Amino acid sequence: MAEVTAAQRRRAKPVGARFITWVRGGGISTFLFFVPLLFTFGYFAWWPILRSLVLSLQKTNLVTEPTWVGLNNFERVLADPLLGTAVANTLLFAGLALLIGFPVPILFATFMAEMRRTRQVASVLVYLPVIIPPVVSVLLWKQFYDPSANGLFNTLLGAVGVGPLPWLQDGNMAMPAIVVQATWAGFGQSTIIYLAALMSIQSELYEAAEMDGAKVVRRFWHITLPQMRSIMLLMLLLQVIGTMQVFTEPFVMTGGGPVNRTTTVLMLIYNYAFLQGDYGKATALSLLLAVVLTIVSAVYLRLTRSWSKS
Repeated sequence: MAEVTAAQRRRAKPVGARFITWVRGGGISTFLFFVPLLFTFGYFAWWPILRSLVLSLQKTNLVTEPTWVGLNNFERVLADPLLGTAVANTLLFAGLALLIGFPVPILFATFMAEMRRTRQVASVLVYLPVIIPPVVSVLLWKQFYDPSANGLFNTLLGAVGVGPLPWLQDGNMAMPAIVVQATWAGFGQSTIIYLAALMSIQSELYEAAEMDGAKVVRRFWHITLPQMRSIMLLMLLLQVIGTMQVFTEPFVMTGGGPVNRTTTVLMLIYNYAFLQGDYGKATALSLLLAVVLTIVSAVYLRLTRSWSKS
């Protein structure tokens, strides 16, 4: 009863007295510390989003006076016959990249976890492609894919009597070739993350499994994968989002060719903005992509929540 009375007294305290108490408790310093952070976050995170919403409703090239067109930009984007091609190419890249780029780092990290003396050296070698600037990496592989007999891969194939092959000039080969380069450039980062997760698994679990006669495959299936499923679910989501936003690789390697076979959604946004000068249309497609990725992320997290808790 005394506690209730004290609480009532605190609620009945005048506003001025509560303000003085707040000031004496360091409220002003807390407020002054928080406001710059809030302003910075709002300016760099939320203001671009609000600006994008405005641009998507305007026809503008960012030079002349913009005109309000409502939802016309979205209608023009959805009516563009190249949109379906770009979406299909993006999904193809995402599917191939996940097919290779998701399981390979897990298996490679598992192999590295078994190393003792050479683990540090292997970690450095695996991570080297990640520190290479993306454009430099793509240009390097573009030389490897040279369609003439002087290209690295065609030289290797020529040694066994095969080729030369038009790696980036053939519509059926261009996208898989880009996926291979993207996987090489990014799998090192995923491998190191998975390796760190593996190192956190208690060794007693593996020792007990070995005493019970469990072989390598059974230990991997019943210990490694269950212990890593949380990080695997997170990495899968990040990889899905990343592959849906592919731009640098097809832009530098093929420019979207041959015949738009490697044109992705982000390349289409680039074409709208910088080739056609239609920033309203580009922003509209950007927002559509953001909405799709948000929905995919929300559905994915909802579906995997029960599995991650079990």
